[in-house]
Amino acid sequence: MIGDGLTPYESAVAEMEAHVASMHDGSGNERIWLVEHPPLYTAGTSAKQSDLLSARFPVHETGRGGQYTYHGPGQRVVYTMLDLNKRGRDVRAFVQSLEAWVIETLAEFGVTGETREGRVGVWVARPDKPPLADGSMREDKIAAIGIKLRRWISFHGISINVEPDLEHYNGIVPCGISGHGVTSLVDLGLPVTMADLDAALRLTFDRHFSM
Repeated sequence: MIGDGLTPYESAVAEMEAHVASMHDGSGNERIWLVEHPPLYTAGTSAKQSDLLSARFPVHETGRGGQYTYHGPGQRVVYTMLDLNKRGRDVRAFVQSLEAWVIETLAEFGVTGETREGRVGVWVARPDKPPLADGSMREDKIAAIGIKLRRWISFHGISINVEPDLEHYNGIVPCGISGHGVTSLVDLGLPVTMADLDAALRLTFDRHFSM
C-alpha cells in the first residue's frame, strides 16, 4: 500500500493505531504501508532533549524505539504492521530481519549497506570523506529503524533516504550519534527514484518475510 502525496504524521499514526487494533480483533491483515511525510522530527522513547538542536520543524513524541530522527519529502517511510505472534516473538531477530531487508534492497542499486554493533540502522562507508578525529573511517546513515510492539504486533518501522534535503538533519543529533553523518541514494551519486526503491523493496521483501 502506497500513500498519495505527503501524509501528515498524525494521520499516519492514527491509521496505524486503527489498523493494529483491527489485527488484534482478527478483522485486519498484515500490512506494509509506504509513505512520505512533510518535514518533521520524531522523538523515540530514548530521545534526549539535548539532541534537539533546533526545532525548525514540528516535533512529534512517539512510542517507537530509538531517539530523534527526521522525516521529509524524498525519504521513503515504510510502516511495517506485522504479526510477531507467528514470527517467533523475537524482537532482536525481527529488527535484524528489517535491517537485512534494507541491506538487500540497497544492494539492488550497488550500495553496500552495513550494520554496526550499538548503532541500529543501516550505514554506508564513506572513504571519499575525511576520516573522524580518531582516524577511523566516516560512515553515513542511509536508513533508520524504530519499531513499536503492541501484543506482539509491530508498527512504525523503517525510513530510507532516497533524496531528502540532508540539511534538515542539522536540527537534531540523528539517532543520538555524533561524528558520523547521513546520506541518501542520490547523495551517493545514484539517480534512483522513489518508484525504483519501492520496486526493489517489493522484490526483496519475500526473502525475509512472508505475508
